[in-house]
Amino acid sequence: VQLQASGGGLVQAGGSLRLSCAASGRTFSRPAMGWFRQAPGKEREFVAVISWSGGRTEYADSVKGRFTISRDNAKNTVYLQMNSLKPEDTAVYYCAAARSTYTDYADYDYWGQGTLVTVSS
Repeated sequence: VQLQASGGGLVQAGGSLRLSCAASGRTFSRPAMGWFRQAPGKEREFVAVISWSGGRTEYADSVKGRFTISRDNAKNTVYLQMNSLKPEDTAVYYCAAARSTYTDYADYDYWGQGTLVTVSS
């Protein structure tokens, strides 16, 4: 399976971006999809996850109320709408697939290549 993340870029603080992650190939059945991020010099951290049906979502406290994860299974695509962006949101954002709505990156089996988000102050 391949996960292709896109939509990153440079945005001013307070702005918005929408990331997309397109999946191709076959994974295990009904994968949950997550977003993680890694800032320079920091560990990869959980951002958000969504179940196969979309009925369950979880967010890191740092993004609650600002980011929204969604998915379109017909298009094999998951999205991350990011609003009210802050400089501390600057990172490479990765999408990943897992068997359930895990928040630990070690539980994810497939990873995309990452897309860079830079938020200027």
